[in-house]
Amino acid sequence: MYVRTLYATGDPAQLGAAVDTTASEGRALVSEQPGFRGMGLFVDRELGKFLAATWWEDERSRDASDEVLRETRARQLAPFAQTAAVDNWEAAVARPPRSVGPGAWFRLARLEFDPAGTDALAEIFRDMALPRLEALAGFEGASLLVDRAKGRAMVGVVWSDHDALAASRAGVAAIRGEATAQARVITRSIEEFEVVYAGVSPPS
Repeated sequence: MYVRTLYATGDPAQLGAAVDTTASEGRALVSEQPGFRGMGLFVDRELGKFLAATWWEDERSRDASDEVLRETRARQLAPFAQTAAVDNWEAAVARPPRSVGPGAWFRLARLEFDPAGTDALAEIFRDMALPRLEALAGFEGASLLVDRAKGRAMVGVVWSDHDALAASRAGVAAIRGEATAQARVITRSIEEFEVVYAGVSPPS
């Protein structure tokens, strides 16, 4: 599958309206697009950060939907978004949750690596990191998204609640350290978000 992410920042006081509009009107509109498989919506209400991820059956569906949704996306984020970045990804390893909502939490790690090592990274994540993540209490789903051309990746893991997220930090740090050393990956940032909604259907 393929993924498009939207990462926006702005005034925390205006975040709620953008979230409500995206979760209702935006989710309804995107779900009507051909090839749509699911969506995740994550927020940091304290700092004013908004992350949306839409999942697509194939690369063509993802790209075609962007033409349809671009104008609507900007309107839904106004007046909150003062910065916005859209990125396209390949889901190299995907075990996202079928459906979780408020109360769940999400951790995102941004990675950088030699593009020639993309397949090795995917193999290490699938065969070593993912089984260990799945064994941690409160695990709900995880995915490795890659940009092969630019040597960038994101690892997102959904947890059942904030207690599970907090309890997982030491275990995940150990997994991350081993995996990144094996894959020769640099971790650029780690962020944590509330889950507004996250659910992805398997490809048909």
